[in-house]
Amino acid sequence: MIGEWIRFGISAGCMVLGLVFMVSAVFGVNRFHHALNRMHAAALGDTLGILFVILGLIVMRGFSMDSLKLSMVIVFFWIASPVSGHMISRLEAMTDERLGEIMVLERNNGIRVDMPDEPKGEKRVHVKKQKKEGKADGAV
Repeated sequence: MIGEWIRFGISAGCMVLGLVFMVSAVFGVNRFHHALNRMHAAALGDTLGILFVILGLIVMRGFSMDSLKLSMVIVFFWIASPVSGHMISRLEAMTDERLGEIMVLERNNGIRVDMPDEPKGEKRVHVKKQKKEGKADGAV
Protein backbone atom coordinates (compact mmCIF):
# COMPACT_ATOMS: atom_id res chain seq x y z
CA MET A 1 0.00 0.00 0.00
CA ILE A 2 2.79 2.43 0.88
CA GLY A 3 4.69 1.47 -2.29
CA GLU A 4 1.71 2.50 -4.42
CA TRP A 5 1.58 5.92 -2.76
CA ILE A 6 5.31 6.40 -3.28
CA ARG A 7 4.97 5.42 -6.95
CA PHE A 8 1.99 7.78 -7.30
CA GLY A 9 3.99 10.62 -5.69
CA ILE A 10 6.97 10.08 -7.98
CA SER A 11 4.78 9.93 -11.08
CA ALA A 12 2.80 13.01 -10.04
CA GLY A 13 6.05 14.88 -9.38
CA CYS A 14 7.38 13.97 -12.83
CA MET A 15 4.14 15.08 -14.50
CA VAL A 16 4.07 18.37 -12.63
CA LEU A 17 7.72 18.99 -13.51
CA GLY A 18 6.93 18.28 -17.17
CA LEU A 19 4.01 20.72 -17.07
CA VAL A 20 6.26 23.36 -15.50
CA PHE A 21 8.72 22.97 -18.38
CA MET A 22 5.92 23.25 -20.93
CA VAL A 23 4.41 26.35 -19.32
CA SER A 24 7.82 28.00 -19.05
CA ALA A 25 8.31 27.29 -22.77
CA VAL A 26 5.07 29.16 -23.48
CA PHE A 27 6.36 32.19 -21.59
CA GLY A 28 9.74 31.91 -23.33
CA VAL A 29 8.11 31.84 -26.76
CA ASN A 30 6.09 34.95 -25.94
CA ARG A 31 9.01 36.79 -24.34
CA PHE A 32 11.66 36.50 -27.06
CA HIS A 33 11.59 38.72 -30.15
CA HIS A 34 13.53 36.75 -32.76
CA ALA A 35 12.32 33.54 -34.38
CA LEU A 36 15.41 31.49 -33.56
CA ASN A 37 15.24 32.43 -29.88
CA ARG A 38 11.56 31.53 -29.79
CA MET A 39 12.25 28.23 -31.47
CA HIS A 40 15.00 27.42 -28.96
CA ALA A 41 12.69 28.06 -26.01
CA ALA A 42 9.92 26.00 -27.58
CA ALA A 43 12.23 23.09 -28.39
CA LEU A 44 13.69 22.89 -24.88
CA GLY A 45 10.31 23.09 -23.18
CA ASP A 46 8.85 20.63 -25.64
CA THR A 47 11.59 18.05 -25.21
CA LEU A 48 11.91 18.21 -21.42
CA GLY A 49 8.16 18.59 -20.86
CA ILE A 50 7.29 15.52 -22.91
CA LEU A 51 10.11 13.56 -21.28
CA PHE A 52 8.91 14.17 -17.73
CA VAL A 53 5.19 13.76 -18.47
CA ILE A 54 5.71 10.44 -20.23
CA LEU A 55 8.23 9.37 -17.58
CA GLY A 56 5.53 10.03 -14.98
CA LEU A 57 3.10 7.88 -16.98
CA ILE A 58 5.70 5.09 -17.16
CA VAL A 59 6.19 5.16 -13.39
CA MET A 60 2.42 5.24 -12.84
CA ARG A 61 1.73 2.23 -15.11
CA GLY A 62 4.62 0.22 -13.77
CA PHE A 63 7.10 -1.60 -15.94
CA SER A 64 5.09 -3.44 -18.61
CA MET A 65 4.47 -3.37 -22.35
CA ASP A 66 2.70 -0.04 -21.90
CA SER A 67 5.82 1.51 -20.41
CA LEU A 68 7.88 0.08 -23.29
CA LYS A 69 5.52 1.74 -25.79
CA LEU A 70 5.70 5.04 -23.89
CA SER A 71 9.50 4.89 -23.85
CA MET A 72 9.42 4.39 -27.63
CA VAL A 73 7.30 7.55 -27.89
CA ILE A 74 10.01 9.41 -25.94
CA VAL A 75 12.69 8.09 -28.30
CA PHE A 76 10.62 9.14 -31.33
CA PHE A 77 10.13 12.67 -29.97
CA TRP A 78 13.81 12.97 -29.12
CA ILE A 79 14.76 11.98 -32.67
CA ALA A 80 12.11 14.00 -34.51
CA SER A 81 12.24 17.24 -32.52
CA PRO A 82 15.90 18.17 -33.17
CA VAL A 83 15.61 17.28 -36.86
CA SER A 84 12.52 19.42 -37.39
CA GLY A 85 14.00 22.24 -35.33
CA HIS A 86 17.18 22.17 -37.40
CA MET A 87 15.21 22.29 -40.65
CA ILE A 88 13.11 25.23 -39.46
CA SER A 89 16.18 27.12 -38.23
CA ARG A 90 17.94 26.60 -41.58
CA LEU A 91 14.89 27.99 -43.35
CA GLU A 92 14.89 31.00 -41.03
CA ALA A 93 18.62 31.55 -41.54
CA MET A 94 18.24 31.47 -45.32
CA THR A 95 15.23 33.78 -45.51
CA ASP A 96 15.80 36.33 -42.70
CA GLU A 97 17.62 39.40 -43.98
CA ARG A 98 18.13 40.88 -40.51
CA LEU A 99 19.69 37.77 -38.99
CA GLY A 100 23.16 39.34 -38.88
CA GLU A 101 21.96 42.33 -36.85
CA ILE A 102 22.27 42.35 -33.09
CA MET A 103 20.44 44.35 -30.49
CA VAL A 104 22.64 46.78 -28.57
CA LEU A 105 21.53 48.97 -25.67
CA GLU A 106 23.13 52.37 -25.43
CA ARG A 107 24.53 53.19 -22.01
CA ASN A 108 23.15 56.71 -21.86
CA ASN A 109 19.42 56.29 -22.14
CA GLY A 110 18.66 52.61 -22.78
CA ILE A 111 17.43 53.02 -26.35
CA ARG A 112 17.61 49.94 -28.52
CA VAL A 113 19.85 50.32 -31.55
CA ASP A 114 20.18 47.71 -34.29
CA MET A 115 23.80 47.29 -35.34
CA PRO A 116 25.09 44.83 -37.95
CA ASP A 117 27.86 42.40 -37.11
CA GLU A 118 31.36 43.49 -38.06
CA PRO A 119 34.06 41.17 -39.32
CA LYS A 120 37.04 40.87 -36.99
CA GLY A 121 39.91 43.22 -37.66
CA GLU A 122 37.85 45.95 -39.32
CA LYS A 123 37.08 49.20 -37.55
CA ARG A 124 33.82 51.04 -37.88
CA VAL A 125 34.14 54.37 -39.69
CA HIS A 126 31.60 57.06 -38.87
CA VAL A 127 31.06 59.58 -41.64
CA LYS A 128 30.23 63.16 -40.72
CA LYS A 129 28.81 65.37 -43.43
CA GLN A 130 29.94 68.94 -43.65
CA LYS A 131 27.18 71.23 -44.84
CA LYS A 132 29.34 74.01 -46.22
CA GLU A 133 31.78 72.06 -48.34
CA GLY A 134 29.65 69.02 -49.13
CA LYS A 135 32.59 66.71 -48.34
CA ALA A 136 32.60 63.72 -46.05
CA ASP A 137 35.15 63.49 -43.26
CA GLY A 138 35.86 60.03 -41.86
CA ALA A 139 36.46 59.72 -38.13
CA VAL A 140 37.34 56.56 -36.29
